[in-house]
Amino acid sequence: MKLTRAAEYAIRCVLYLAKHPFGQVVSRREVAQAMDIPMAFLGKIAQGLAKEGVLVVRQGAHGGYELALPPREISLLMVVEAMDGEILVNECLSRPQECGRSSYCAVHKVWERARGQFRETLSATSFEELANQDECPEHAAHKRRIPAIRLT
Repeated sequence: MKLTRAAEYAIRCVLYLAKHPFGQVVSRREVAQAMDIPMAFLGKIAQGLAKEGVLVVRQGAHGGYELALPPREISLLMVVEAMDGEILVNECLSRPQECGRSSYCAVHKVWERARGQFRETLSATSFEELANQDECPEHAAHKRRIPAIRLT
């Protein structure tokens, strides 16, 4: 299973908003620039997240995005499935009626267990938790970098 680009960008968007005070509107341009998301794609992603009740799109001169729920109530699973649909590990999980073996197939049972564990892990991970942990090592090193000394 591989996340789509839309899911990856949606995660970045929600993570960025989760780092701001709840209820604060953040401009689309700021989110796009800070999280390296193409502006046009971000608009489509935000529409999908808004449809699923994850964020609110504010129009106008002071518009932008804000979370619809506190970050502690938004799970990684909510965002991934808002973009990619229900997580399925194998085709037989999405259409068991098309596989006559699904009721007794040992591999089918493994796919079900793996799917359940994966969904459980994503569901148990909130954006509040992610926002409190998120610090890219390269970014942290850049922030701590000491200005160069000029030798004349």
